[in-house]
Amino acid sequence: MNALSMVHRRARKIAALPLSAALLSACTMVPTYHRPKAPVAATFPKEPATDIKPEGKSLQTPASDLGWSDFFTDPRLRALIEIAMKENRDLRTAATSVSQAAAQYDVQHASLFPAISASGAAIYMAPSKTAGFSFAPGQGESISTFRYYSAGIGFSSYEIDLFGRIRSLSQASAEAALKEVANVRAVRISIVSQVANAYIAWLGDRDLLHIATDDLDNLSENMRLIRLRYEHGEENMLTLRQAETEVYQAAQLKAQQVRLVAQDENAITLLIGAPIPADLPPPRPLGEQTLMGNVPAGLPSDLLFRRPDIISAEHDLLSANANIGAARAAFFPKITLTATDGVSSLLFHRLFTAPATTWGLQPNISIPIFTWGQNRGNLEVTKAIREQKVAAYEKAIQTAFREVSDTLVARSAYLDQGRQMDDLVKASADSYRLAKMRYQAGTDSYLNTLDSQRSLLQSQQARVNIQVARYENLVTFYRALGGGWIEQTARSPRVPWTP
Repeated sequence: MNALSMVHRRARKIAALPLSAALLSACTMVPTYHRPKAPVAATFPKEPATDIKPEGKSLQTPASDLGWSDFFTDPRLRALIEIAMKENRDLRTAATSVSQAAAQYDVQHASLFPAISASGAAIYMAPSKTAGFSFAPGQGESISTFRYYSAGIGFSSYEIDLFGRIRSLSQASAEAALKEVANVRAVRISIVSQVANAYIAWLGDRDLLHIATDDLDNLSENMRLIRLRYEHGEENMLTLRQAETEVYQAAQLKAQQVRLVAQDENAITLLIGAPIPADLPPPRPLGEQTLMGNVPAGLPSDLLFRRPDIISAEHDLLSANANIGAARAAFFPKITLTATDGVSSLLFHRLFTAPATTWGLQPNISIPIFTWGQNRGNLEVTKAIREQKVAAYEKAIQTAFREVSDTLVARSAYLDQGRQMDDLVKASADSYRLAKMRYQAGTDSYLNTLDSQRSLLQSQQARVNIQVARYENLVTFYRALGGGWIEQTARSPRVPWTP
């Protein structure tokens, strides 16, 4: 069973937990929950001004409702993500956590009801001669054996939840289960972005490998021509050695890129959780992996409440809040009840007759008088834990706000850098062409040609690196706004989760 099916199997039951938690919170001592105010600005910072506009139309669908199969346009990348959604081991582990949390909720919630069980017993006892039993003359030896038979149905030590202690604990378990559901969504989002970024890095390293290969071929041809000129006495040994050095460096660079491409493939294999199939669609050129839509300026920061990690942190806070209700209820009397209904008889053949009917009821009340600060200490512990969860919830919001803000700032910077790198590559290529012509004409040394060639190679590499960073930033922006946990785009926008 794959990770997705494991989650879907529990989703039907867990989907009802928010309503169950709301019902459980009624008539308990759980403090009234007020969502902490988000400690961030109402809107994200605007992007730095730039005269370069990204390709594509503005995205109208919120990122959290935009399916990854629609956001990613490269068929090969979509196929890899689909495999990861089925085979990734981190996702499988997260799915089992959902099942575990749901089962723990079942265990806790069952305490609200009496555990009814049926029982049967038989007692055979031979008293000693000094036990005080006397038998009439003529009684057989068998009568000296005491027999007792009983059967019944009932429950024992059932706590009547007058002050909501068990309901509070059930609510805490329900919130813990909902937290795990949100964590699974967060893991799915993370896996989607990791696969996409690893794939983009692989494309970038492949482009760098092509650049290194072309550079090696070009330098090898230059060295061949210089060697011919040297052999005919038209070039000196220094120039030949300089050409050879550049060839060796280019060969080393190519070998390095071959290694990086192979390591990128290994990283993708680990992320998808299975070997990369040989029949995948061919990759599209770098830059054609995602929707290149415009991002609206001043996005409202309440979109952060669509992020699963923030939803998870709030469920964790709600669980801690419910535990306070259980700690408060411990100050009040605890009433338990044991009840049975059945039959009992000294003769087995009369066990299931009307005269053998019996019943029992045993109420018990426990009133805390001197607990020597134990209950007070437990209450203070739960309050302190709640304050910790509040701080963690606010920190999750601040972290998310920063991630989105950073991607917005980087987006404009990468656009400007990309344009500058395009111009630099053109200028470097023209400089190399002119330097090569001057060398071939005998008006300049080969050293200037080598410097121009190195500048061209570095600018080409830098341009690819900027492209990789730019497209990875777009994937990060999609993830930072909570996108990637669903495959297909939602038909109707989802509203932020509210307790």
